[in-house]
Amino acid sequence: QLVEPGGAVVQPGGSLRLSCAAAGFTFDNYAIGWFRQAPGKERERVSCISSDGITRHADTAKGRFTISRDNAKKTVYLQMNSLKLEDTAVYYCAVSSYCSVYEDDFGSWGQGTQVTVSS
Repeated sequence: QLVEPGGAVVQPGGSLRLSCAAAGFTFDNYAIGWFRQAPGKERERVSCISSDGITRHADTAKGRFTISRDNAKKTVYLQMNSLKLEDTAVYYCAVSSYCSVYEDDFGSWGQGTQVTVSS
């Protein structure tokens, strides 16, 4: 089970940290990915962190987003800085055995949290 509190309305240029809390599986052994889906667009993988802490970011996130994990708290964080209007989307976290580029390789999904970037 994955739970993602933390959605909000943020002004352009602002920052927001999303969290993804896990339960019910051996968290340390799995990769966690953050995805987002904007209205009218396909869901895309934004960032991912492997079980050993290696991170991956989409080009749209590089230099602005940071993904990290706290295995003791069974939580993954997505720190988003310099937010843009086009970052507006529902953000989801999901679990996989590795940071696959394919959405179908991710199993359990969180319920999603709305991030709105607006002035």
